[in-house]
Amino acid sequence: MSNVHVIDHPLVQHKLTLMRNKEASTNSFRRLLGELASLMTYEITRDMALQDIEVQTPLETMTAKVIDGKKLVFVSILRAGNGILEGMLNVVPGARVGHIGLYRDPETLKPVEYYFKMPSEMTERDVIVVDPMLATGNSAIAAIDKLKSLNPKSIKFVCLLTCPEGVAAMQAAHPDVAIYTASIDRQLNEHGYILPGLGDAGDRIFGTQ
Repeated sequence: MSNVHVIDHPLVQHKLTLMRNKEASTNSFRRLLGELASLMTYEITRDMALQDIEVQTPLETMTAKVIDGKKLVFVSILRAGNGILEGMLNVVPGARVGHIGLYRDPETLKPVEYYFKMPSEMTERDVIVVDPMLATGNSAIAAIDKLKSLNPKSIKFVCLLTCPEGVAAMQAAHPDVAIYTASIDRQLNEHGYILPGLGDAGDRIFGTQ
């Protein structure tokens, strides 16, 4: 579990609890997700490299540090990943964006790919893959399998919730990929949902329950 990072900041945990409530409206759920994603981004990007630039303050010229957002790629696993994406772009608006379209076959629980679009020159980029849930791990593993064929500099995976089964599956398939999450919940049920969880994140984000 050394490559799993639980972001336990009080604001993150507070907003996650509000999102778990089944009475939370679509609007409320979506807003809380954006806020929570922005908060998590601070921790996820803590080790980003900085470069020096010259800047003119109102008083004098100085050398100061900036990040190169164009070297960073947020990859959303459609469709629910887009709920996290917006909040992260609020913090790092210069990041490039990629999309992977996957849906889970309800019978086999295996991922089926239907879309893949990435920025160019991925070998020079650090990738952060986003999806609200790491449940069975099948979709995340398939997405990272595909991304690794492009040889990015690094890959991290970000989710709101995961469970021991999802963590174990991801670490078995991709032990080099760090996992960032707000909670490791108890277990999966027989339908592949996280318990106690917060339901289907995509349905709750887009109001398609």
